[in-house]
Formats: sequence, C-alpha cells, structure tokens
Amino acid sequence: MKKLTVALAFLMTFSLPVTGEVVEIHSLNRMDDPRGYCIDIRGHKSKAKINNGLQAHTCYSYQGEIAVDQGFSALHMTQKQFNLPAFNVCMEASSASASSSLQLGKCQEEQLQQFDWDDEGKIHLTSNMKLCLTISQGQSRKGGGGSPVHLIRNLSLELCSDTLQPFQTWGIRN
Repeated sequence: MKKLTVALAFLMTFSLPVTGEVVEIHSLNRMDDPRGYCIDIRGHKSKAKINNGLQAHTCYSYQGEIAVDQGFSALHMTQKQFNLPAFNVCMEASSASASSSLQLGKCQEEQLQQFDWDDEGKIHLTSNMKLCLTISQGQSRKGGGGSPVHLIRNLSLELCSDTLQPFQTWGIRN
C-alpha cells in the first residue's frame, strides 16, 4: 500500500505539460519543515552562487511563485536534464559514485548531467542507476532568511535503499 501511495503521489505531481513551464522539484517528505524542501542553488534567489552547487532548501512557493534558484525547466526534464533556465545551467554530479555532490554546469550532453525518474519518485544518475538523489538525514541548519527561518540540508547521490526512501522520493509542481 505504501508503494502505491508513493507512486500515486508521484504521478499526480509529475504529470505536467512539457512546454517552457518552470517547476520546482520537492521532497515528498517534509521532514522538519512544513513548507517542504526543494532542490535549490546555494545563495539567495537571483543572487544565487552557481559555483557553490545545489542543496535542499525550504521551498519558496509558499510566497506565491517559484523562485528562480528553485525553478527547473519541465521540457529539459523530458530530455533527462535538470536545467535552471534563469541561470542557464544544469544539475551535474561531481562523479558517478556514492556520496557525490551535486554541482551546476553549462548544459551539455554529459553523462554526469543525465538523470532519470523512476515510478517510485526516485531520481537516478543515468550512468549509475544504483545512485539516487538524497537529502541528508539528521538535523537541518538555519538559512539566512524567511519567517520562520528557512531550513537547509545537503544533497548528494547515495545508494538507493528502502532505508533512505524518505530522503530519496521527489515530486514536481508548478
């Protein structure tokens, strides 16, 4: 029943038009923040620092719109790329091994920039399907803004597992 619920939640959040729409990628597990966690560029909105990579951060959509540092191209996702159009960069693994960080780079047809969604809501590095995009466990840290203060967690690629499933299940919304 749990897998069916996760699969239905994934299908409901992933069935979006594939136009030039900007979407946010959010963890289906809200953990310690009722606003939820989204994939986010380190830094603040339009002043985000693309050289510092990606993190899991409080989703900004509660403010009424998707922020530029959390906005991904729905169209590019159909091509296995996680593109942030406001910065013209793509999500990129630092390597195809466990504990790899997620960086940003010029969008290219590189293996480390290719990611697949599975029917359970997990995001895999295409060149190593045993790896899943994972939010760090443990205590979050406070960010520099928001009311209440936004929360931050690290992102990495870890071995996909049932134990880490709450930290490895994602959805998208517009």
